[in-house]
Amino acid sequence: MKPRAGVLFVLAASWACTMVAARPEAPAPSVRRTARADTVAERLREVRRVGAEAGPTRRFSEVRGLWVVRGTLAEEERIRRMVADAADAGFNTLIVQVRGRGDAFYASRWEPRAEQVAERDLDPLERVIEEAHARGLAVHAWVNTHLVWSGEGLPQSPDHLVNDRPDWLAVPRALARELWRVEPHDPRFVAALRRYTADNPESVEGLYTSPSHPGAQERIYDVWMDLAERYELDGIHFDYVRFPSGAFDYSRGALDRFRSWVSPRLSPERLRELDEAYRRDPLAFADALPGPWGEFRRAQITRLVERIYHGVKARRPDIVVSAAVFANVEDAYSARFQDWRAWLDAGIVDVVVPMAYTPENGLFATQIREAAVSAGRRERVWAGIGAYRNGVGGTLDKIDLARREGVGGLVLFSYDWAVTEGSAGGEGAFLKRVGSARFGGR
Repeated sequence: MKPRAGVLFVLAASWACTMVAARPEAPAPSVRRTARADTVAERLREVRRVGAEAGPTRRFSEVRGLWVVRGTLAEEERIRRMVADAADAGFNTLIVQVRGRGDAFYASRWEPRAEQVAERDLDPLERVIEEAHARGLAVHAWVNTHLVWSGEGLPQSPDHLVNDRPDWLAVPRALARELWRVEPHDPRFVAALRRYTADNPESVEGLYTSPSHPGAQERIYDVWMDLAERYELDGIHFDYVRFPSGAFDYSRGALDRFRSWVSPRLSPERLRELDEAYRRDPLAFADALPGPWGEFRRAQITRLVERIYHGVKARRPDIVVSAAVFANVEDAYSARFQDWRAWLDAGIVDVVVPMAYTPENGLFATQIREAAVSAGRRERVWAGIGAYRNGVGGTLDKIDLARREGVGGLVLFSYDWAVTEGSAGGEGAFLKRVGSARFGGR
């Protein structure tokens, strides 16, 4: 296993990236925010008042969670049924996807309503909270961080960041030279990115934002603060808080920012040499300095997690900040630039949920055990179980293994699969079978 960056490096890199990000590049959402009548002080006073009225978040000795994909939130009746299904089966925590693709299944200040609910008078998140809290269930808002589009065509709303801020999008290495001098608002720019994702579905899920772009970072921060300030949530949950792979981000802005970040580390002679090469080839710095290039990308993810964590805790100290992470720690660190062990060390997440979706019991146990050791306190780990790959029997085995490791709970992916494919075949409802076998559900 390769050595990972220590916490001191993470903090130092975070400071350095902050200095780079301070260079003006594009108007960030915070510019629009300052035009609003409410000041930061007024907002925080209101947050503290609402938080005091809301009371403490719901905590359990064992978290029994379900990831709920956004489609279930599109209709009021489906929301009611989902909450009832979870409660009846003995689950106590719902992690509901409210930012799926750069859009909102809630009343967002910053992003357009999701197309599935655009024409409906419904705040899906508010309705989930009302229904779930009435039954004693906790609600965590699931926020997809950098994955912002995967549908056919383009988003309908002109305010969607894919349409409004294509300069925030990440670029794969394969397109770096082609797009180097293409203006992001030129239709050819997004069209090339969409073709790449369509041709490479095994390695990239859709369009991602550039983790180093100040505007993209600010938007994600604003989304989290909006949720923390305005909803009676028990937690907020990171997903896709990573790069899609080591093939990203080779956007012009990211490469320029890396040059600024790494230049103080280089001798004057080496810097002149690379600057000369950079005028001919936009990949000169990244190719010549693979170690620092990886450090730079990793620092962007860690910096955002750290900033969001402290922002949330300043507003709602009781909210649980969690993150779905790659269960393979080496792949997470080296290929996704997701150093979640350092996040635990630094105390900038409360809980990690390793997505240990394997059907192999031995591998599952190893991945959860490694996460528990990294966490120090085992309650800081919830085991992510891929119910869709395990069936009822395999899911029950994974629950037993997670309990044997003494972690703080488990989360099944996903509710939506469990009540559709998982309940096909006439053998009884998946959730009820799991719940009655392990949770004492009805």
